[in-house]
Amino acid sequence: MGSEDDVGNLIDVDSGDDDYDDGNSDIPMSSMNSDEEYDFITKDPADIDLLTSQRTQKDYTILKDEDIRRRQEDDIKKVASVLSVSRGAAIILLRRYNWRVSTVHEEWFADEEKVRNAVGLQENPPILQISPDEDVSCGICFESYSFPAGIRAAACGHPFCRTCWRGYICTAVNDGPGCLMLKCPDPSCNAAIGKDMIEDLVAPEYKEKYCRYLVRSYIEDSRNIKWCPAPECECAVEFVVGSGSSDVICSCSYGFCWKCSEEAHRPVDCDMVAEWILKNNAESENTNWILSYTKPCPKCKRPIEKNNGCMHMTCRTPCGFEFCWLCLGSWFEHGRRTGTCNDFRTEEERKFDESERREMARKSLVRYTHYYERWAANQSSREKARRDLHHMQAVQLVKLSEIQCQPETQLKFISDAWLQIVECRRVLKWTYAYGYYLPENEDTKRRFFEYLQGQAETGLERLHMCVEKELNTYLEAAEPSNDFNDFRAKLTCLTGVTRNYFDNLVRAIENDLADVDSVGACSETSSKIADGSSNQ
Repeated sequence: MGSEDDVGNLIDVDSGDDDYDDGNSDIPMSSMNSDEEYDFITKDPADIDLLTSQRTQKDYTILKDEDIRRRQEDDIKKVASVLSVSRGAAIILLRRYNWRVSTVHEEWFADEEKVRNAVGLQENPPILQISPDEDVSCGICFESYSFPAGIRAAACGHPFCRTCWRGYICTAVNDGPGCLMLKCPDPSCNAAIGKDMIEDLVAPEYKEKYCRYLVRSYIEDSRNIKWCPAPECECAVEFVVGSGSSDVICSCSYGFCWKCSEEAHRPVDCDMVAEWILKNNAESENTNWILSYTKPCPKCKRPIEKNNGCMHMTCRTPCGFEFCWLCLGSWFEHGRRTGTCNDFRTEEERKFDESERREMARKSLVRYTHYYERWAANQSSREKARRDLHHMQAVQLVKLSEIQCQPETQLKFISDAWLQIVECRRVLKWTYAYGYYLPENEDTKRRFFEYLQGQAETGLERLHMCVEKELNTYLEAAEPSNDFNDFRAKLTCLTGVTRNYFDNLVRAIENDLADVDSVGACSETSSKIADGSSNQ
């Protein structure tokens, strides 16, 4: 780790303007390893404000419970007003079409009768021809009750006693969200049971449970709103589908990916995350699986799984070697010699093959362990940083404000540093998963990636050490420190530099390290020019 005194020599710029060429390699990077070549440049305040607004611009909206209920009520009122139906009927229609108001309107005006039949809303419901206080038989328990005190009917007119209605609805509510599509108890009837009837018949706890299902359906049936997956969080997130990054940070501080609902994992894609998580969960079985179900490619020695019936195997690109699964001989020479696959092999020959397979499994496990340990270490460090952030905001910020005689608003740079550390630990963690799946044969890309990753990691360690250890000096001081403003400038600078390092790393990975080609081309051109000059 470099000296902390080098912070004044770091530059806060985009790596897209950096010159990687040192003329000595395909990917010239050594000239950038020294912090002495960086000069801190003070940006124009307007540029800083623009950059900050771009970074903090969100493509999503956090919805609390009251926001969700207000939106749902607005949609219900819209449908009820435009279609001239009751509130209960509007809810039934919206549930049918996944709470899409425009779809309800389109379908209704295209064919109202078809929609009514589909959802169970009768246009001209029958009227019960029953005199007041006349006894009516319940269609479920067959007991006689006076009407309307003891008997209730849905829009279809099928009469059932209030006790049976109550039992029917409460059972449906206890069974789950299916109660939102409740129909008349008569098996031959398709009439829908509306929210107004449920509120009239059941106890308050069942009404509340039904309303919770209704609110949840508003989110879960939506195409652009999801619940925050954090435990005990009741917020939802409305996302602008088709916008840039899929990462979302809820008001509860939990970050997750909109597409797969796993924790936020930019810059790697969802497929890689799913594959990495699956591998981590099953790694204890991997070595035995490799030994039991794979063989090494005779040419590149990578483990090969047989997934088809014939014995003709082809190693994946770029190797492409074709061989026989049984004898591991070249497939093109396979038919020229007789007895290749059915010849008995001696014990020494079998031991040699088994040793080769075990060595292959060992190397595979060592490589995985290298990346997993760093992935897990950054995850652990991130969790510790989050705890330190909360402790700093709740306790240390007030203490520091009193000691240094500065308002808490002027100490925001410390919170910014901790937030940057938490975010960078998350990004760095997932870059190790990316490095594991980066093809081993793409050496140029790998060296370029490891260079960017190393620069970002070094910057992060400097920032983390500064805010974690140097801050304690000012927290333990008995009086205001004369050099506290110098510490502010240093920490602010480190935060900005680290952010830029990680921005560069993220952009490079999201572009699949495409800059390697241009950097390599520039290096090759410079080399040719240099050769031409020397020849002259």
